[in-house]
Amino acid sequence: MPHAPLAARATEPTAFAHLRPALQSMELQKIGAVARLGLEDPEVVPLWFGESDLNTPKFIKDAAVEALAQNKTRYVSARGVSQLRDALRRYTHRVYDLELDPNRVTVCGSGMTAIMIAFQCCVNNGDNVVIPVPVWPNALHSVEVMGGEPRLVRLDDTAEGWQLDLDKLFDAVDERTAAIFLASPGNPTGWVMPADQQRAVLAFARERGIWVIADEVYHRLVFDGAKAAPSFLSIAEPEDPVLVVNTFSKSWAMTGWRLGWMVHPPSLVEVIGDLSAYNNTGATAFVQWAGIAALEQGEDFVRHMISYSRTGRQIVLDAVAGFDRIHLTPPDGAFYAFLRVDGMTDSLRFAQNLVLEHKVGFAPGAAFGPGNENYLRLCFACAPERLHLAFERLQRALG
Repeated sequence: MPHAPLAARATEPTAFAHLRPALQSMELQKIGAVARLGLEDPEVVPLWFGESDLNTPKFIKDAAVEALAQNKTRYVSARGVSQLRDALRRYTHRVYDLELDPNRVTVCGSGMTAIMIAFQCCVNNGDNVVIPVPVWPNALHSVEVMGGEPRLVRLDDTAEGWQLDLDKLFDAVDERTAAIFLASPGNPTGWVMPADQQRAVLAFARERGIWVIADEVYHRLVFDGAKAAPSFLSIAEPEDPVLVVNTFSKSWAMTGWRLGWMVHPPSLVEVIGDLSAYNNTGATAFVQWAGIAALEQGEDFVRHMISYSRTGRQIVLDAVAGFDRIHLTPPDGAFYAFLRVDGMTDSLRFAQNLVLEHKVGFAPGAAFGPGNENYLRLCFACAPERLHLAFERLQRALG
């Protein structure tokens, strides 16, 4: 199913005659269109962004301060300092029980930068990338920035949870397909891709000679007691056509620090390193030492984040049970609830009205791809009192 613009930009560019057509036709950021209405209003309960209200732990901030005191403020390798890449090797061993060559790791100035680099590696003008939806909107728009077409395959919202039909996924692939993009655990649904499906996708990608781009930024945020969600790292050979993207933002409450990483084939070490340099000269030097502290000292905090999110998840499930018009498929991972609201046909307008009239901020479902106009997303990795207040205000809005 081809991706169609959901809304035109408010104004068409006229002063820049040579602006690329792909950029001229890109739709507006719908989550931002809601958040802008209430960012500076202290009365609004803001649940629109993908971040917990937990603060970055002190030991991480202390590591950054110490790095600053040691004048770690200069250029470093665009692939990341060796100490951080080695810490990521040790972390990967602890979480997945596998040995990772540090030459396969490039540290990027955010998980989003890593995703952009991944598409820069494989998407040519006119190519398509097959993407299960609903999905984080930046993934769709990053393909468009490269002149590609997001080719969307909808997850099925079933009584057993969100599920991916592999036949539909594979049928969407054609001769112009450059990659399959998979976000698991998924934003906004909380879908977690089973390991057997990952093996099937990897075998298909090998056969067809296309890339798998795996967004695993919520890998630790699962609610089944596992240490982490299934990962392509556990099944891929080093030179398989697989790029795995990750970030410090979610598990360690470091959204504003802008630090991520990518695991790639060792043969791409120079290419990925150069792309990291071209995008932002690599990650900020002193922030990388904060990342080392997160990896080496952060397991207690990760467990706290999971527990905090699990509590928020249960609050949301209990609250939704009291609404006749709201339905929620329980998320297996990440920290979002994707609410289906009966009778809602314009999620952007509805979400904007919630901010202006009821002082509560949700992300509009339309931001996550077509077919989601009757959905709202909220982040539940928040204080219980904030979640309770949000649903009280939503109840008033729905009458």
